[in-house]
Amino acid sequence: MEQTPGTPEQGSAGTIPPLLIEAVRYAEDRHWEVAPGTWLVEDDGPARCSCGDPRCPMPGAHPTGQDWRRRASAGPGVVRRWWTEHPQASILLPTGRSFDALDVPERAGCLALARMERMELQLGPVVAVPPAPGQHGRRLLFLVLPGVQAKLPEMLRKLGWAPGRLDLVTRGEGDWIVAPPSRVGPYQFAQWALPPSELNRWLPDAAELINPLAYACGREASPPRPVQPPQPAAVR
Repeated sequence: MEQTPGTPEQGSAGTIPPLLIEAVRYAEDRHWEVAPGTWLVEDDGPARCSCGDPRCPMPGAHPTGQDWRRRASAGPGVVRRWWTEHPQASILLPTGRSFDALDVPERAGCLALARMERMELQLGPVVAVPPAPGQHGRRLLFLVLPGVQAKLPEMLRKLGWAPGRLDLVTRGEGDWIVAPPSRVGPYQFAQWALPPSELNRWLPDAAELINPLAYACGREASPPRPVQPPQPAAVR
């Protein structure tokens, strides 16, 4: 995975905050709508979310208000102004518009990613993010064409998986993803496992990826076989 650049000190001479660079790039190069999120505040005490909630479940990586979806913009000038005013703001990309995201555990996602590449499937960008509240371990988000949220249960059912059996969910209308190089919590960052490029400008349909993703998630969900204790040697 790509290394996440460090964030230069605010106001350092001759530096452009990397979050500003990437936010404008998403809007300008990919025409993705972007919204500024919260950020981490660090002073004499431990890092805390700019929202002011000492128990914030997603410190530094959530919308700043209820109207964030309405305010999201793909205008480079607007995006540049936002991150000039708040250079440490996390980058949020609304789902259900330019793309949806298939969200799986990192281990299953890496297994599926290797299989997809062997199958020479067309892949879109893939982002690795820290776990959301209630989850364990990092997640891989596979960007696909929008509109999959309502179709996913039937897709899985056709492959023989009951709804809710797999740890495979959709990020669609009303949701968002945290885009690299945003910082999530005190020690983690969002990173690209497969970064945006000219080769993956056209996103795949979820139907093309669902089989290897479901297989990998099912393999990870299968309970391990119990280890049989060694049997004592027969006495003669």
